[in-house]
Amino acid sequence: MVSVKREREAEVDDDDDDRVAPKMSRGRVTEDRRSRHCPYLDTINRSVLDFDFEKLCSISLSHINVYACLICGKYFQGRGLKSHAYTHSVQFTHHVFLNLHTLKFYCLPDNYEIIDSSLEDITYVLKPTFTKQHIAGLDKQGKLYRAYDGTTYLPGIVGLNNIKANDYANAVLQAFSNVPPLRNYFLEEENYRGIRRPPGDIMFLLVQRFGELMRKLWNPRNFKAHVSPHEMLQAVVLCSKKNFQITKQGDSVDFMTWFLNALHGALGGTKKKPSIITKAFQGSMRIFSKKLPHPDLLPEEKEALLVTEEYQEQMSESTFLFLTLDLPTAPLYKDEKEQLIIPQVPLFNILGKFNGNTEKEYKTYKENFLKKFQLTKLPPYLVFCIKRFTKNNFFVEKNPTIVNFPITNVDLREYLTEEAQVTEKHTTYDLVANVVHDGKPTEGAYRIHVLHHGTGKWYEMQDLQVTDILPQMITLSEAYIQIWKRQGGDDDDDTNNHTGL
Repeated sequence: MVSVKREREAEVDDDDDDRVAPKMSRGRVTEDRRSRHCPYLDTINRSVLDFDFEKLCSISLSHINVYACLICGKYFQGRGLKSHAYTHSVQFTHHVFLNLHTLKFYCLPDNYEIIDSSLEDITYVLKPTFTKQHIAGLDKQGKLYRAYDGTTYLPGIVGLNNIKANDYANAVLQAFSNVPPLRNYFLEEENYRGIRRPPGDIMFLLVQRFGELMRKLWNPRNFKAHVSPHEMLQAVVLCSKKNFQITKQGDSVDFMTWFLNALHGALGGTKKKPSIITKAFQGSMRIFSKKLPHPDLLPEEKEALLVTEEYQEQMSESTFLFLTLDLPTAPLYKDEKEQLIIPQVPLFNILGKFNGNTEKEYKTYKENFLKKFQLTKLPPYLVFCIKRFTKNNFFVEKNPTIVNFPITNVDLREYLTEEAQVTEKHTTYDLVANVVHDGKPTEGAYRIHVLHHGTGKWYEMQDLQVTDILPQMITLSEAYIQIWKRQGGDDDDDTNNHTGL
C-alpha cells in the first residue's frame, strides 16, 4: 500500500502541472498547452479499455489521482515527474492518459492536456449520462446498437460478468434494472446527488454504485455488449459487512431483502418518509394472529386458556416490499420408470395464503401462532418470493415444485379486503421479471427472464449469456423471485414523482 507521503506527492505533482514556465502569463500557458496537437491519438486502443473495475493504481493501489493508460488500459497514479503514470509513459512509450475523476485527457511525458472531440466516446463510456428525453423514450423503441467490438445489443439487455460466485446478486440487479421507475430514477444522478447523509456513512456508496451500474447497463454507446458489476459488488461486500460476497454463493431472496431495505435507508427513506423503493414496491396487508396453547398441555388447560384475552385473535396492519408464497410439501412418489415426479401447483393456489381465510401455523422458540393474511393496498410493482428452501441446523432442502402461472393478466382483486376492493382501481398484473434457481440448494445457479418493454420480447440472461426465449418456456422453470407490473397508466407517474425524497 502506498504511503501517505507518496500519495501527497502525487497530489502536489498534479497541482503543480499548470505552473510550469512562470515567466509567461497563466492564460497564455494554458492556451499554448491545450492547443498543442497530440500526434499519439491513433495509438489509443479502445478494445482494451474497461472502466468497470475499481479505480485504483495498479502499482500503489491508491485511489488518489488515478489515470487510465489509453493504450494498454491499466490504471496509474499521478502524472508528475515521480508518478507511476509518468514512469509507465517513459518505459513503454504509452502517451495518452485519462484522469478517471476529472475526465481530462493528457499526453505524457510532455504533460499537456489534450482537447479533441474524437475522444468523447471514451468519456461517455466512463461516465454515461442520460437526458430526461432519452429516459422517457427507453421503453418506446427496440433499436439494436453496435458496440465497439462489433457485437449488437439492446440497452438494458446485456450480460453481467460472474466474477466468481455472484450470479445470485447479478439476477437481482438485472431484475431491478428492468423496473422502469427504479431504473429511471437511478439513471438521472440529480435525483439523489443532494441527499444528505451523516458524516462517515458508507451506505450511500450503494446508491452511487447502483446508479453507475444502471447507466452502464443502459448505455447505447458501449464498447462491449456486457458489463462487469465489480464496483457495485464491492460496495455490497463493504456495506453488508461481508454478509454477501463475490467469492461465495448467496441466496437471491436474502440479497434482495437486504438490498431493498439498504437502498431505502440510504436514500433517506424511513417508515413515514417514502423513497423510490417504497413508491415502487410497497403494499400493505392485515395480519390476523391468534396465540395457540402449548401442545403438551392437558385438554382442559387448553380450553381454559383459549377463553382468555391473551389467546383471542388480534389484528394488525403491516407494510411489505414483497410477498412470500409457500409451496406445498413436495411428494416423493415415483412413476413406473422409477423416476421422481416433479409436482406442479397453480399460482392462484399458493396466493390463497392472502385470501383472509387460509390459516397457517407459525412456530417461534417459545410460542405458536395461527395467522391469516389479507391485502389492503397493492403496489405499482408486486414482488413474489416463492419459498423453495427449508433450512435447519444440518442442511438446506429445496422444493422443486413447478408453479404454473400466466405471463399476463393476473388479477389480485379477490385477495383484497372489501374496503380495498372499492378503492383500488387497478388490480391486474403482468410479469416483467422472473428469477430462476437451477440445481441443488447450495451448488445451484441463478438465471433471469426479463421483458424488454420496447420490443415486447422476453430474454433469458445468465451472467454473460443473453438469449431470447419464448414466453411459454418461462413457466416451466423453477421460479424463485417474480416482479409483476400493475396494469394502468398512472403507475409510472406515481413512482416517478421524486419530490421530497
